[in-house]
Amino acid sequence: MPELRRVPVDGVELNVALAGSGPAVLLLHGFPHTWEVWTDVMAGLSGRHRVIAPDLRGFGESGPAATGYDAGTLAEDAAALLTALGEDSAAVVGIDAGAAPAFLLALRRPRLVRRLVVMESLLGGLPGAEEFLTDGPPWWFGFHAAAPGLAETVLEGHEAAYVDWFLSTGTLGEGVRPALRDAFVRAYTGRPALSRAFAYYRALPESAAQIERAVASARLTVPTLALGARPVGAALERQLRPVADDLTGHVIEDCGHIVPLHRPRALLALLRPFLAGERAEA
Repeated sequence: MPELRRVPVDGVELNVALAGSGPAVLLLHGFPHTWEVWTDVMAGLSGRHRVIAPDLRGFGESGPAATGYDAGTLAEDAAALLTALGEDSAAVVGIDAGAAPAFLLALRRPRLVRRLVVMESLLGGLPGAEEFLTDGPPWWFGFHAAAPGLAETVLEGHEAAYVDWFLSTGTLGEGVRPALRDAFVRAYTGRPALSRAFAYYRALPESAAQIERAVASARLTVPTLALGARPVGAALERQLRPVADDLTGHVIEDCGHIVPLHRPRALLALLRPFLAGERAEA
């Protein structure tokens, strides 16, 4: 089992899971996950790496925060966490809500990020995702970002069924292990927990503006692996292609959105060589 530690960064206390030793790998989760979405990946990487998996600010067991759910602030949280843990560089892996902070961290602080892996997300309004967005963003983006309090009012008392829908859809109907399912449901039960989660969606316009400004003034120079599954596929790779100097893209077949839990062995088969500095196969 990973060690759980409370680490204060930027005015909020993060709940952080730690395992293994060696070059650091920082794992950033999405919605509706906690650090536990990385359970299988941590086990597979900890033999050769120091694996660091926080609950993002306001999520899971990390401390509540009134603000700071934009990608830029989450990226600064990640940088401060690495400093607090004595790491001067790390490979950074982000999925879903964790992808944009991972991207901005690598773009802004290339000396801190040795390698970047992003999966199953879009990066603001960068070109390349037009086909994916033909029918508009996924329906829950608008629902979560609607008038503050609306989604919370609708969902309070029905959180388990709502989380279950995402877990089932994100694994192509297979679902996740009961213990993990229960952990995710607990993390998103109650109005305060829902409000903090939806604050990320309400900050998406700010995050998109941060990404637009960042790519206008810098290129992504660190070796990057863009991974897709269902539904995002190759859209993230297409967004990154014009702004990245060293990019490999891969779509994992027969895999749902929650890649680390649905197809952990396929993910590890790609992560291990890439993190070791070997060229991933496109």
